[in-house]
Amino acid sequence: MLEELQRPLPPALANNDALFLDVDGTLVAFADHPDKVMPADDLPHLLSVLALQLNGALALVSGRSVAQLDTLFAPLRLPAAGLHGAQLRRRGTDETPQADTAGWLHELHRQAEKIAHQHPGMLLENKGQALALHWRNAPDAAAAIHAFAHAQLPRLPGVRLQPGNHVVEFINADHDKGQALLALMASAPFAGRRPVFVGDDLTDEHGFAVAEQLHGHGVLVGTRANSHARYALPDVAAVHAWLRTAMPHPT
Repeated sequence: MLEELQRPLPPALANNDALFLDVDGTLVAFADHPDKVMPADDLPHLLSVLALQLNGALALVSGRSVAQLDTLFAPLRLPAAGLHGAQLRRRGTDETPQADTAGWLHELHRQAEKIAHQHPGMLLENKGQALALHWRNAPDAAAAIHAFAHAQLPRLPGVRLQPGNHVVEFINADHDKGQALLALMASAPFAGRRPVFVGDDLTDEHGFAVAEQLHGHGVLVGTRANSHARYALPDVAAVHAWLRTAMPHPT
C-alpha cells in the first residue's frame, strides 16, 4: 500500500515534540463491535516508553471515553481527550473525568432505536455525551442512518454531526479533536512543544488542522486524498512500526 500513499512517510519524532494519538483505526484495528478491539500485547509498553522519552507529552485523543481508554490500555494511564474532547485529562495521574448524560440524548436514543430495529446489525453506542450510529455490520443502513441524522439535527441546538468510518455521531458542537489539542497544548507537559497528531478518520481532521496551525503536523493513517495531514502511514501495523523507530534520541 505504500505506493498508494499520496503523502510522504513521517519523520522521526524530535525531543521537543508532543505526540497525540487517535485510537481506533490508528493504534488498534477496527472490530465488528467497539468493545471487541484488542490492542497488540506490546502496545501499552511501547506507549509508556514513548511517553517517558517525551517527558510525558503523549496523549490519546479519541471518540471513546477516558474510562474506556484506561480499560483498553490498562494498567497504562496517559493524558487523554475522550468523547472528541468533551473529557480532558491533562496528566495520567489526574482523576478520570466522568461522562454525564446530555439532556438531549435520551429521546434521540429512543428515536434511533426505531431505525436500528429496521436494520439488523446496526449498532447504537450511547456514550453519555454523544450518540454514535454504526453501520459497519449493516452496510445497507447507511442511507437511512444519514437521513435520520440530518432530520433530527435541527431539533438539537448545540449539537453537530460528526461523520466517521462507518459511523455518524451526534456530539456537542463545542467539542472536536482540534479544540482538545489546543486545550492540552495550553499546559504542561505539552506547552511549548511541537504537536504531532496521528489519526485515520474524518474526526481527526480537526486535530491535523490545529497541529499545522501550531507549527506541527498531522499524520494520516490511510490513503484519503483530501486531508490536512502532511504525512501518511498506510495502516495500524505501519503506525506501530513507525512508533518503534520514531522515538526521539535522548539529549
